[in-house]
Amino acid sequence: MREHRLEVADVFRSYGAQYEEACGVWTSPEQRRVLRAVSVCRTRALGGHKKICDLCGHEEISYNSCRNRHCPKCQARARAQWLDAREKELLGVPYFHVVFTLPDKLSPLALQNKRLVYGLLFRAVSETLLTIARDPKHLGAEIGFLTVLHTWGQNLHHHPHIHCVVPGGGISRDGNQWVFCREDFFVPVRVLSRLFRKKLLAYLTVAYNAGKLSFYGKLEPLRNTENWQRLVTALKARDWVVYAKPPFGGPRQVLKYLARYTHRVAISNGRLISLKDGKVSFRWKDYARGNRERAMSLDAVEFIRRFLLHVFPTGFVHIRHYGFLANRVREKKLTLARGLLGEMPSTHTSNSEAPADKTGESDQDVHSELCPACKEGRLILIEIIYPDPGAGLDPDGCDTS
Repeated sequence: MREHRLEVADVFRSYGAQYEEACGVWTSPEQRRVLRAVSVCRTRALGGHKKICDLCGHEEISYNSCRNRHCPKCQARARAQWLDAREKELLGVPYFHVVFTLPDKLSPLALQNKRLVYGLLFRAVSETLLTIARDPKHLGAEIGFLTVLHTWGQNLHHHPHIHCVVPGGGISRDGNQWVFCREDFFVPVRVLSRLFRKKLLAYLTVAYNAGKLSFYGKLEPLRNTENWQRLVTALKARDWVVYAKPPFGGPRQVLKYLARYTHRVAISNGRLISLKDGKVSFRWKDYARGNRERAMSLDAVEFIRRFLLHVFPTGFVHIRHYGFLANRVREKKLTLARGLLGEMPSTHTSNSEAPADKTGESDQDVHSELCPACKEGRLILIEIIYPDPGAGLDPDGCDTS
C-alpha cells in the first residue's frame, strides 16, 4: 500500500474548523469554497468509481477531484491542455522573462480590492511593455507576450507580481519585417520601471477619485485625500522593481518554463514536510541569501490564512495575452510573424489527452485499463460512487477520473 504523503488538504481537514472560528469573519465566499473543495478533493464526499481486475480480482477505488484552480492536486490536466495550445504559438526566436512587482506599500490595498487592483496591475504592465516596445528608440515594433499573475512569495506572504514571457522582437510598424532585439537584451528595465510606476499610480488615483477603492481597518486613514496623496508621493519617490531574466533558448525551454509557472498554486504538496502539534513545516527558498533552501514552521491556522490570501476573485483571469498574441488577432498575427521569420506553419499534434501525471482519464480508460497488481488483466468498471449531497460542491464541476 502506497504511503500517504502530507498534503495541503490534510491541514485543511484537520484545522479548517479552528481557522473558521478564528478568522471566519474575514473569510470571503471564494475562500470558503476553496477551503471546502481542497478538503474533499479525491475523497468519498465527491464520489468516484470502483474497478476490478478481470484476471486477478484486484480492486481499486478512484475518487473524483474538485477541479478547483487553487487545489494543489488539480492542475496537471489543465496545465497539459493549456501548454498544448501554447506550443502551437511558439516562434523560433529567443524568449525573455520580465517580472513586474507591486510595491509592498500597495499590497494591503490590493488585498482589500483584489479584482480592481489586480486588473489595473495587468493594465499597467501590458501598456508599459507595448508602449516601450513601439518606441523607435528601443525596438520600434509590435510585440506579443503572455502574462501570469502570482500573488505569493515563498513564505506565503502576499507578494503580487506579474511574470511576462516575451518573444525576442516584434512585427515592424508597416508589417513588412520582423524586428529583432539584441540577443541578450530586450528593453531597458529602468525605463520599464518608471513607466510602470507612472501608469499604475495614475490608474489607482483615477479609481480613488471615483470612489472605487475600499479601505478597512488600518487602511481607513487613506479615505482622507491628504493621506492618500502622501502615499502616492512616497511611492513616486521609490524605484519600483522590474527585472528581466536572461533569455531562454528555443521553444522547448519556453514550454518547460511555462509548465513551472502557469498553473501554480500558493504552495505545492511537495514542499510540505510535516504536520505536528498544530504546526505546519514546509520548505522555502530564501532568495535574499542566494536561493538557499530553508524550512519554516507556521501555526496551522496561520498556514491556512496565508494560503487563502491567494484565492482569486470568482471568474478572475490570471493568465492573459497581449499584443500580437491577444486572442482576437493571434491567429492572423502569428501567421504574419512566421512568414516574416521564414517559418513553416505549426504542424503540432495535440497530446493534451495524455498529461504527464494522472489527474484525469479518457472515458475509455475509466472502463478498461491495465491492472497495476498483476500487470496482465484489465480493470473493469463495476460501480459508480455517487457524491455526497452534503459535500457542498456541484457534482457537475468535479473531475470524474
